[in-house]
Amino acid sequence: MTTPIVHGLDNCDTCKKARKWLQVAGVEHQFIDYRKLPIPGATLKAWAAKLGWDVLINRSGTTWRALLPNRKNPGTDAEYVLLVRENPSLVRRPVLVMGDQVHVGFTHGMFEKLFAQR
Repeated sequence: MTTPIVHGLDNCDTCKKARKWLQVAGVEHQFIDYRKLPIPGATLKAWAAKLGWDVLINRSGTTWRALLPNRKNPGTDAEYVLLVRENPSLVRRPVLVMGDQVHVGFTHGMFEKLFAQR
């Protein structure tokens, strides 16, 4: 089984909780801070193809609310990728990648189900 990869931000409380859960559960994982190592456009598009941009983009955070109104309606993958490049914190966190599976967010119950087979 491949090592899970957690994409997020170092200072994000939800990412810290997810990483702590994995550590306590003894799940080896890799963490990538996507401010320091931006998510490639092709990866963002692949995630959006699996989840949808509506799931991937956090529209309830301060970053989204601070956007100019004309930036809040991207119509293409390229426009979404550009928006995330300019505002990495728009990506909902954490993004957990396990092989070809992509999951967004963290709850104890969600992680218990995802890692029950391990």
